Amino acid sequence: MSTSRRAYRYVGPHHVIAAVQSADSAVAIRTAADFADWATAQTTEDLDEPFTFVIGTDGVLRLAPRRSEHVSCASGGRVLSAGEISFSTEAGRWAVNEVSNQSTGYCPDVTSWPAVAQALDQADLDHPDYFTHAVVFRRCPTCQEHNIVREGHFVCVFCNADLPQRWNVDPNLGNTDGP
Repeated sequence: MSTSRRAYRYVGPHHVIAAVQSADSAVAIRTAADFADWATAQTTEDLDEPFTFVIGTDGVLRLAPRRSEHVSCASGGRVLSAGEISFSTEAGRWAVNEVSNQSTGYCPDVTSWPAVAQALDQADLDHPDYFTHAVVFRRCPTCQEHNIVREGHFVCVFCNADLPQRWNVDPNLGNTDGP
């Protein structure tokens, strides 16, 4: 694993992490066989919906039902990325058809994509070359609220202050790319 990868800690509401504590609702997907076993256990209706995912600091993809909290999927730990993911079959082979970094609990930067791609490659899942829906998260330096930047408009929706161009959601990680 590259040392330039950021390990995101949970930055969402404290009541959520307190409620889930270290509950693990996720299934680790290390190989194509793991994914095939997991997919077989899902209903058709479940497979029509996106799933919650995290990439643990061990580089392993973990999947949970969409209604799951990312922090629960990660057993309360740090992640290399988090978001939502959906799958389809193409010519009898499973593939990722959509994937985002939409996780307001971890607020991972779009630069977390390489960790996702590596975990999907490890599980032998075809995938896009990038987040199909990339979410830009920033923390307002004035009011400290977390924001989703829309249409490149780097202005806080809570206090109208300018938001930084670089990822800054976790003040303990700052703007560095280190773990």
